[in-house]
Amino acid sequence: MTTAYVGIDPTADSLHIGHLVSIMLLKHLQAAGHKPIALVGGATGMIGDPSMKSAERNLLDEQTLNHNVACIKKQLERFLDFDSKEPNAAILVNNYEWMKGYSFINFIRDIGKHITVNYMMAKDSVKKRLSAESREGMSFTEFSYQLMQGYDFLYLNEHYGCKLQLGGSDQWGNITTGTELIRRTSGGEAYALVCPLITKADGGKFGKTESGNIWLDPAKTSPYKFYQFWLNTSDADAERYIKIFTLLPIEEIEALVRQQAEDPGLRPLQKKLAEQMTIMVHGQEALDTAIEASQILFGKGSTETLRKMDEQTFLSVFEGVPTFNVSRDLINAGVPVADLLTTHAAVFTSKSELRRNVAGLQINKQKVAAPEDVVDASALLDGKYILVQKGKKNFYILVVA
Repeated sequence: MTTAYVGIDPTADSLHIGHLVSIMLLKHLQAAGHKPIALVGGATGMIGDPSMKSAERNLLDEQTLNHNVACIKKQLERFLDFDSKEPNAAILVNNYEWMKGYSFINFIRDIGKHITVNYMMAKDSVKKRLSAESREGMSFTEFSYQLMQGYDFLYLNEHYGCKLQLGGSDQWGNITTGTELIRRTSGGEAYALVCPLITKADGGKFGKTESGNIWLDPAKTSPYKFYQFWLNTSDADAERYIKIFTLLPIEEIEALVRQQAEDPGLRPLQKKLAEQMTIMVHGQEALDTAIEASQILFGKGSTETLRKMDEQTFLSVFEGVPTFNVSRDLINAGVPVADLLTTHAAVFTSKSELRRNVAGLQINKQKVAAPEDVVDASALLDGKYILVQKGKKNFYILVVA
């Protein structure tokens, strides 16, 4: 049994899917009988890793970091077994615990003397920031980051018998500083294992969308949006991602690849990838809700499905749909469809247009029988929304306030 660790920078109170590669490495490691350590960098997070960065980041205070660490632990528990009585149960550590009482004088005397400035300057992360590409230069604070991360490895090596550090390839310089520090101080065994940074087939950055990161926290990225992200990956990306991010046997993946080749329109790879990822991060119930929500846009959803949806999912599904503000007094009193969707919300340009198209008109996924039908407060979703559908693909939201 080997003990290995991954460092996670707690700059936010949620992990995003960019963290999943190294987390999946720990998950595979534990499944194979080895012991994973997840290190949340409460101390190093106060400094900021210069790797792959062109400018110095804002420093976080202790209260914010403690909040972020607690949130991240809850998310890691979906991937790693921290509670098992087996010898390879996962451990969560915070490097603030061993750095908070370490004086600057003692640190530079005990640790700094083992690593030369020449060695630190040779790292790509440092050279890039000192090159002409970066106008900002590099503060001593950031320059010291690799020494602190190196000390984390030394500390875990001495106190937990940790021999292996895992991470993305952008961490190679920081990780090998740790192996070098262990070699020069205790002469112990230490190894580095990195994986390539994941990119999209078109060269774009993985996990980034127009609206920002895809987070694991359902309050930041709804399970519906999370599901849709994986469902909408390209064929080439889906074939790579399903091998990296799921625990499916390779034989099953190869069968899905063959199905995809035979009938790409069915998208079996994307469907299985989206299903597996949503269950792993959010659970079966969230997956069921995401699938039901997806069906609404394709005419298969029902009023019951709409009423079960929480507000965040509802707004995620209909993001970008035209909205109209309508008076609550009007809805409470009851208003005919013909007046509501012309005078108060311009879904139709006139009542005559509405009458001509009434056969294709739905309110909250229920067909409107006649223009005289009355809409009242019983139609409200989440107490303030009404969904109007005109034809197969045109949706509108009435916001009642």
